[in-house]
Amino acid sequence: MTLSEEQKSETGKEVDVLKAADVMRVMEMIPHRYPFLLIDKMVDIVPGESAVGIKNVTINEGFFQGHFPREPVMPGVLIIESMAQTAGCLVVHTLGKESEGKLVYFMSVDKARFRKPVVPGDQLHVHVKKVQNRGPVWKFEGKVMVDGKVVAEASYAAMIMDK
Repeated sequence: MTLSEEQKSETGKEVDVLKAADVMRVMEMIPHRYPFLLIDKMVDIVPGESAVGIKNVTINEGFFQGHFPREPVMPGVLIIESMAQTAGCLVVHTLGKESEGKLVYFMSVDKARFRKPVVPGDQLHVHVKKVQNRGPVWKFEGKVMVDGKVVAEASYAAMIMDK
């Protein structure tokens, strides 16, 4: 994990501005675990604004056994979930240490578009940007890129909840 200067969080408390977070830090921020943890690390984290999640797609992913055995393609719903997990990490980091491990629930997904199949060997760069935040509800725009090309995009809303 790389840290730089501190900044005020949405709650008014000091928050470390992260440049990157490894998978261990990601697992502190969100409760997801294998086989459903879909972010390997985070980079370019700007609290309250944006972040980029990285997902290395490998043939060892369980979903490739049935989707599809002769032509493996990552399911679109899991690409959307990678956007949600990236946004969840951004929300938790923005709100500060006391929100680590809280659940962030999807409320809506809009304008989802899938431009190109994601296959084993691809590295997803999951760009999320906060559009709005009112209380526990956060709205985001997400764009997933592979080799600099957009493969998926969506707008979505989520709510952070206490355990």
